Amino acid sequence: MLTIISFIAFTAFAAVLTWWITRKDKTDSSDGFFLGGRSLTFPIIAGSLLLTNLSTEQMVGLNGAAFKSGLMVMAWEVVAVIALVLMALFFLPKFLRTGITTVPQFLEQRYDTRTQSIANTIFLLAYALILIPLILYTGAIGLINMMDLATLTGIENETTLLRLTVIFIGVAGLLYSRFGGMRTLAVLDTINGVGLLTGGLMIAWFALKAMGGDDGVVAGWTALNEVHPERMDSTGNKGSDLPFSTLFTGVALLNLFYWCTNQQIIQRTFGASSLAEGQKGVLLTGALKLLGPLYLVLPGLVAYHLYSAEGIRPDQAYGTLVSRLLPEHLTGFFSAVMVGAILSSFNAALNSTSALFSLGLYKHSINPNGTEEQTVKAAKCFVVGIAIAAMIGAPFLAGQETIFGYLQKMNGIYFIPIFSVVVVGMLHSRVPSSAAAIAMLAGVFIIAVGYFVPPVANAMSGLNEFHFLGIVFALLVIFLLVMGKVAPRAEAWKIETRNTIDMTPWKGAYIASGILVLLVLAIYISFSK
Repeated sequence: MLTIISFIAFTAFAAVLTWWITRKDKTDSSDGFFLGGRSLTFPIIAGSLLLTNLSTEQMVGLNGAAFKSGLMVMAWEVVAVIALVLMALFFLPKFLRTGITTVPQFLEQRYDTRTQSIANTIFLLAYALILIPLILYTGAIGLINMMDLATLTGIENETTLLRLTVIFIGVAGLLYSRFGGMRTLAVLDTINGVGLLTGGLMIAWFALKAMGGDDGVVAGWTALNEVHPERMDSTGNKGSDLPFSTLFTGVALLNLFYWCTNQQIIQRTFGASSLAEGQKGVLLTGALKLLGPLYLVLPGLVAYHLYSAEGIRPDQAYGTLVSRLLPEHLTGFFSAVMVGAILSSFNAALNSTSALFSLGLYKHSINPNGTEEQTVKAAKCFVVGIAIAAMIGAPFLAGQETIFGYLQKMNGIYFIPIFSVVVVGMLHSRVPSSAAAIAMLAGVFIIAVGYFVPPVANAMSGLNEFHFLGIVFALLVIFLLVMGKVAPRAEAWKIETRNTIDMTPWKGAYIASGILVLLVLAIYISFSK
């Protein structure tokens, strides 16, 4: 009973406080609905970025990966800091100057409408078929294990319970996204973000305490390092799923796309009130990501020591740890925070999807003369269909060895082609639009064939999939650069300022970035064996 009461109490608190803060916001225009009226300050940006990222595909998925593979999976958190530094110093100034709402809009300015349409379609398909169903699935798995929903509800059939939980999360998230704009979601993210960080660190504390027994947390940390020292190596074991060398190929590229060009994430930064506020928000997110291994990796490591003998699956590890170690009243609080994290990522994906649809397809093809009100209405209606489709498809993800590994594999299909076109487009002013269109389509095709066509997949069985992504990226970049020489566009592209916000950089950006990079190096050196 205490679990349910604390769950309802924190959920109601977050909802009421968010309504009070944003009750006077206007969301009947594109800027108001999608970008919060370009009024977001750095604490809101950082909180929103962090919680959009920290959903159950991270809490459940990354801890599950740590349960399976050990400390080396911290690369997804620590290397992300380097990507955030590059976002603050290189990508964000260019994006904000253009005044865009979506990444495909940038590709339209840099290349042409065809390139925009291709990128828009790839994003929409990826979000609808991969990202949104996965958020719902991992959210449901996390709640089922954390709150022991089978006992609370009396539903013994796992498939039925999974489907009902997915529907609950989907409907709740849809209501948030349907009736609120970007700023509403960003404020809610920040409130839940405080709870998530508090709860995540609390889980780490209880985990180490359980590991150390009567001798306490320090003894738990010592035991964690002594029982299986090979699992505490930041560089990974030879032949592992994530060897150290992949940090410079596929892992780096996936992190760069995710934090620098992924619509779901960086749409938060497009709503910055100034470049300085955006840079401070992005770099603060980088600082907070350094704490990520404490609550996204450490619990999975402890769960392996405590529960691996029971034969639980990796993606059950985090929920099992939470349900067994937390007191009943804290379990309800943390479950409420996790629901907030789930809804945040779900809302971010729906908000980004609706922006891509309305500003990319609706305004370009369906109703080019539509008013602002019609555009926002179309966006809200579109996400209803996407959400329902995701609720139907999410339960079919059951059975993956680790859901985080599945996510990164599927992300590579569209991350790599789009990132290559964005980066080369920014750095080389003569690459033609035809080359960009070919690179995106060819990249998706090559990676999909390498993953799913048996003869090709078997032939590459000895090649790490992250190195494969790095090779494809290199080939696409070479192709784009060659086309820039062989068939250059008639006039060199020049970035145009189409934004009215203050574009003065933050004076402390380079110093803060340097400190973050040094901390990343220090963490890797400290845990390398």
